[in-house]
Amino acid sequence: MTWLSSWPGRLRRAVDLYVVALLGTVVFAALLPATGRAATAVGHAADIAIGLLFFLYGARLSTREALDGLRQWKLHLVVGASTFALFPLLGLAVGGLVPYLLGEQLYMGLLFLCVVPSTVQSSIALTSTARGNVPAAICAGTYSSLVGMVATPLLAAWLIGSTVSFSLHGLLTIVTELLLPFLAGQFCRRWIGAFIGRHKKRIGLLDRFSILLVVYTAFSRGMAEGIWHQMTPARLLVLLALAAALLAVALGTTSFAARRLGFSREDRITIVFCGSNKSLATGLPMAAVLFGSSAGLVILPLMLFHQLQLMVCAVIAGRWSRQASVAAPAPAPRVPVRGTAR
Repeated sequence: MTWLSSWPGRLRRAVDLYVVALLGTVVFAALLPATGRAATAVGHAADIAIGLLFFLYGARLSTREALDGLRQWKLHLVVGASTFALFPLLGLAVGGLVPYLLGEQLYMGLLFLCVVPSTVQSSIALTSTARGNVPAAICAGTYSSLVGMVATPLLAAWLIGSTVSFSLHGLLTIVTELLLPFLAGQFCRRWIGAFIGRHKKRIGLLDRFSILLVVYTAFSRGMAEGIWHQMTPARLLVLLALAAALLAVALGTTSFAARRLGFSREDRITIVFCGSNKSLATGLPMAAVLFGSSAGLVILPLMLFHQLQLMVCAVIAGRWSRQASVAAPAPAPRVPVRGTAR
């Protein structure tokens, strides 16, 4: 009963204003898509916002923390195997549903979801709530994002095929828009790191605005290309069920593997959350580069999965936090010093 009574509060925390803003952006793009010169201007603005987003990622990352995290290479190996091996295999496994229950564009989006790197912010917050290994979560999410800048385009080109515009030009675009700004942020950290640390909340709003701009650009292109006729309520429900199944299998597999491999409780928590979550902030810019005008439907599975992982993992983190509180030894009673008791 306690778990049931606390569910509405967790649900409100998981479904935050940012999710409402994402949905509102999709509706706004459907009603007022950017076309003509406006589409060109919005596209350039989105490119600048993506570069700024990854510049801030680089400026926030402590180089010392990243290097110290290399000591836990076994943990990062398990997270990487889940992110870039388990998920792609699961994505291929549902290929038999095409074209009966899923259209080609939605299945491309599902495959793309499976090759996106792990998230950073959500994994850290969830790991902290569940009393896991937070420094390891920071490093695992960061390493996954860095590896994903190369692994995600390669895996997408291999699994999805010719639809992905992966070429020398596409690779240079990813390097220019994502990797170079990240490295520039690392280089400038010594001068702006303290400023960014003092203004985390405001910079977080800038991050979210950048992602909303990418979503608006992608969905506006989708409206211009007329790709939304493929989306029906039945296919949306199928997509939601598949996203839930992917999350359930990833959570179960990472939990089982971490336990069998003998990791501590704190490390198991980190592995479960970092190995099962996917990054919306990294995935959306990559989708815009790799899929161009087709990115509208492609990013829909990632958006659905992102909301599911927030809701489900928030409940799991809360339960693990309560379990840790119960298991923690009670503090020793204070013994009054002789002569001071009254």
